[in-house]
Amino acid sequence: MGIIEILGVAASLSLLAGWRLYLTVLATGAAMKLGWLPLPDHLAALQVLANPWVLGAAALGAAAEFFADKLAWVDSAWDAIHSVIRPLGGALLALALVDAQDPVWQVIAFLLGGGGALLSHGAKATTRAVVNASPEPFTNVAVSASEDVATGGLLALTLAFPGIAMALAVLLALAALFVIWTLRRLLKRIRRAVAPPEASSNV
Repeated sequence: MGIIEILGVAASLSLLAGWRLYLTVLATGAAMKLGWLPLPDHLAALQVLANPWVLGAAALGAAAEFFADKLAWVDSAWDAIHSVIRPLGGALLALALVDAQDPVWQVIAFLLGGGGALLSHGAKATTRAVVNASPEPFTNVAVSASEDVATGGLLALTLAFPGIAMALAVLLALAALFVIWTLRRLLKRIRRAVAPPEASSNV
């Protein structure tokens, strides 16, 4: 892979880690294990993701996240716990994909990877805050299932076609910004609508 493809894959994986960290690690490790994601020699250290123990831990995390994400308010608690874990995981994924002999690119990858994961995590957490304002549970399950399908599909595209990974990363970042901006405004309206009216002061 060339530098643009490597940066594109790093950016895409970091952004997807903000949605589904464990699934991203599991898919990336499995792709390496099966030889679907060839790496240049200087990225050989990243093969640790294909270690059976790492794959097993990622599979357990992905399963736990799959079920926790379907339950109203449990998903918000899960997101709160992962407010640090996902950005850190995204940063480490991006860091592992760049040349270890170039400290400048390492710093850039770490900052952008962590920032990308934090951005997509913010979009996910904001979406759940709006969804959990609804009293019925079906919306939460539908949104979570949609995120599962979207993450799996985008991971498959990123790993199968590294050449388009940069374009996917840009689209994901723009989509996350749009979701945060739109849903935060909607959440404020919902809170104003359900807030009890202020008692009028006695004169």
